[in-house]
Amino acid sequence: MHLRLSTTTTFSLRPSLTRTSPPPLIVSFAQRHSAVYYTTSPRESFSITMSKPKGHVVVIGAGVIGLSSALALLEANFTTTILAKDLPAPFESIDPRSQINFTSPWGGAHNRWVPPFPAPGPSSTPLTPTQQAEHALRTREHAFSLSTFRRMQLFQRQGQDQQAGITFLKGIEYLESPGPEYTSLTAQRAASQELGLPGHFRVLQSHEFPDDKVQWGCEYDTWCVNPMQYCLFLLGQIIARGGKVFKRDVRSVGEVFQLFSDSVQEFGATIPRADAVVNATGIGLGDDEMVFPTRGQTCLVQEPCDATVTRQNADGTWTFCVPRGFKAGTIIGGTKEPDNWDPKPDPEVRERLLRAFEGTYPRILADGKTRLTPVRDIVGRRPTRKGGLRLEGEVVDGAGFVMHAYGLGGRGYELSWGVAEGVVEGIQGHLESEKGSRL
Repeated sequence: MHLRLSTTTTFSLRPSLTRTSPPPLIVSFAQRHSAVYYTTSPRESFSITMSKPKGHVVVIGAGVIGLSSALALLEANFTTTILAKDLPAPFESIDPRSQINFTSPWGGAHNRWVPPFPAPGPSSTPLTPTQQAEHALRTREHAFSLSTFRRMQLFQRQGQDQQAGITFLKGIEYLESPGPEYTSLTAQRAASQELGLPGHFRVLQSHEFPDDKVQWGCEYDTWCVNPMQYCLFLLGQIIARGGKVFKRDVRSVGEVFQLFSDSVQEFGATIPRADAVVNATGIGLGDDEMVFPTRGQTCLVQEPCDATVTRQNADGTWTFCVPRGFKAGTIIGGTKEPDNWDPKPDPEVRERLLRAFEGTYPRILADGKTRLTPVRDIVGRRPTRKGGLRLEGEVVDGAGFVMHAYGLGGRGYELSWGVAEGVVEGIQGHLESEKGSRL
């Protein structure tokens, strides 16, 4: 049984003070401190190692959030073990039916800037409560996307971008019915302390739109990754740093604490008892009523593309592409279907998606081609959560401290390193609090 105690860790974000730093992460432990602050700051190198590990953390899940969190914990000098039902493997070898809930292989895996609502001025209409909640969510997620962008740049500076399957390229947005968060998005606001977008940003002129339905558009510098190449790269980094990985289907956090209640002998080494667990299962181990699946159907095509392109249609549908890079084709999408469990791709949906993208970005059809060349239909289930991702700590009765990090929907890759930094800070805060209470 899970018992939520008053020691539950909660997170919020304050506005950024500088362009180069996301907002501070605030970690509150109600029974011990009124407020404990840990500031997230850019990290040029994560290779500093202390002589004595800070503790042993077990990560449940080996999707992009679990892998990023595990690597961040190792870099912060925690002994780290991964337990996962599914592990990264080449995209071509993953069973699309039996592993449909392993979301990371099927992701588009790119970065889009999703701006918060602009701060209302003295003469503007105040935000509604719904808009205020959405603004807070977007502000937090924007900070996480900035952290992830910096990590991708770090991989590039270290010469690891090709090994990791990372491509830096142009992003293009087309909107048929833009809201104020977009119509206010000028180059000046993009470069401001509020948003701090790195690199180039430009609002498109109307003659650059694909048709007269599009009312607003922009282009910016961004990145995309080849999903399984990237996840395999992270897994290799984890193993090289001494992390341990076990293929195991875990049903509860209590089971994990029981598995590591004492030292375990594996791989010729002693794995100590678990001091904390990270729940990076995507769906929260199935016990969170706020989580629901969002079915997505996309199609991998042979043709390369020189940009990530996203079109938000007035009827709520989406037309987009995400290049896989490295001569591995392009993902064309896509659908967002809440609570749809159907694992079978629909050929009519594929045809509609391809036609829509061909009309939106005809530049993808080079060398006299008139149609895209399908390679493989893709169906995945995005683990979506009402109210946004869950990133908080919890003391589970009869088990121990659990750091939850799941429910990111379709934004797992682009928010992954901001979430991973939050995981590390939450665990460090809890263990330091525990240590202080014993003194």
